[in-house]
Amino acid sequence: SAAHVFVTSLEAPVPSPDDAHHLFRVLRLRDAESVTVSDGRGAWMPTTVSGTALMPAGPVQYDPALDDVTIAAAIPKGDRCEWMVQKLTEVGVARIILLHCARSVVRWDASRTPKQLDRLRRVAREAAMQSRRVWLPMLDGPLDVADAMALPGAVLAEPGATAATESPRVVVIGPEGGFSTEELSSSIPRIGLGPTVLRVETAALVAAIRALTVS
Repeated sequence: SAAHVFVTSLEAPVPSPDDAHHLFRVLRLRDAESVTVSDGRGAWMPTTVSGTALMPAGPVQYDPALDDVTIAAAIPKGDRCEWMVQKLTEVGVARIILLHCARSVVRWDASRTPKQLDRLRRVAREAAMQSRRVWLPMLDGPLDVADAMALPGAVLAEPGATAATESPRVVVIGPEGGFSTEELSSSIPRIGLGPTVLRVETAALVAAIRALTVS
């Protein structure tokens, strides 16, 4: 398709004003061009452009959910957090959890958290449209790292640890200052992400790709 957008209803696939501007003003789509639409929960269908509207061009289809991989990572500085969410969405992560760790430099004030999450969900939505996902990722947090470590199937990413031989379901990634001694006292399994020390957002992407590809 020429583009992919999320809509509130597949029965009446009306793009949001921002999406309509992108389709008809930026991309300059014309009549009969194909656009796929999705509800963000696995259902999607083809449509065709007619003027400034999208007309159904086939039945609603449903794709199974993506691999249930969760990346739980300390919040990187500045726009690196947006980059991390964007790339994790593109590669197919099902859930992204932002963490507060003992050595976290970035900590969100509770009063600003809803606004920060809304901004990142917009980033994830745009990345999902670009990558043609029909499942929007879940985005949560910030959680305390102990809560992430307690999730079923969680593993801790730590420099020097052995690479995973099985696909982990939840990978917990600390801040660039590393985990504290208390955090490292947890008994959950460790995995390594390579021979070098990575930035948070790089570690998150490496962990996601490995979790999604290791059999």
